[in-house]
Amino acid sequence: MLPLKRITSACLLFTGLFSAACSTPAKETEAASASATSYFQSQETGVQDGGVKMIPITTPKGKFNVWTKRFGNNPKIKLLLLNGGPGATHEYFECMESFLPAEGIEFIYYDQLGCGNSDNPKDTAMWSLPRYVEEVEQVRQALNLTKDNFYLLGHSWGAFWPPSTLSNTRTI
Repeated sequence: MLPLKRITSACLLFTGLFSAACSTPAKETEAASASATSYFQSQETGVQDGGVKMIPITTPKGKFNVWTKRFGNNPKIKLLLLNGGPGATHEYFECMESFLPAEGIEFIYYDQLGCGNSDNPKDTAMWSLPRYVEEVEQVRQALNLTKDNFYLLGHSWGAFWPPSTLSNTRTI
């Protein structure tokens, strides 16, 4: 039988080696922490709104507000999420919160007119492709999304129309 002192030494040695093999070097931890700090740093002044911004849009039927919510802060990579539908909301994109922040990608939820948290004019004559493209362009301008920082990710209806009809757009 091994003496208790020898068993304790072996356990301590194993624990130390295991910890060293599984730990992240201090410089990487500091860099990741600094990156996360700047990513989650609020750009809001005054009343905190959690990144929510109601954007006024002009349509042939009048002025309405559409809902957007920014998540993260990256001046170089801003991803505008275009949901399906028409009629769906941003909610099924909320899974993006599980992995885009780790990559440092700022993303913006957006409920198109008539959906979710946006105004609902209840006028089916407004559901046309040219009007929707104009709406997204107004949202892009209001959020200051440019060819240098702006990407689109569309699903279903949000990917159906040609994003090249927008100015200053890169698609993924």
